[in-house]
Amino acid sequence: MVQKLAWVFGIVFVVVGALGFVPALTPGGSLLGIFEVDPLHNIIHLLSGILALGAVLAGNYARLYFQVFGVVYAVVAVVGFLQGDTVLGLIATNTADHVLHLVIAAVALWAGFGLKEGSSMASGAQPATM
Repeated sequence: MVQKLAWVFGIVFVVVGALGFVPALTPGGSLLGIFEVDPLHNIIHLLSGILALGAVLAGNYARLYFQVFGVVYAVVAVVGFLQGDTVLGLIATNTADHVLHLVIAAVALWAGFGLKEGSSMASGAQPATM
């Protein structure tokens, strides 16, 4: 399950990173008019996605990816909430970005630390044993 989730994260981040460079989708510097983006922010999204895909393709590194990625995105979310319209003065952000970064961090931390091998997102039930 962790591997599949890493595939999803990777594809979504690469797509979002690429879409951030499409002027028609980023009026006024906001992707879809909601999330603040700029070239560095887009590159970070692309790299996040490429690293997720690399973690899957290079072997069983998806769990480690989510552990590191979750911590980094949690820090980014907290710093973003504290600073408001920027993260360390490097990337433009807004409240929608901060909330999304927090949700991404929570899912990544769950996948990296809480999700057990062989478990399913649809059911947390354990198989019965006799």
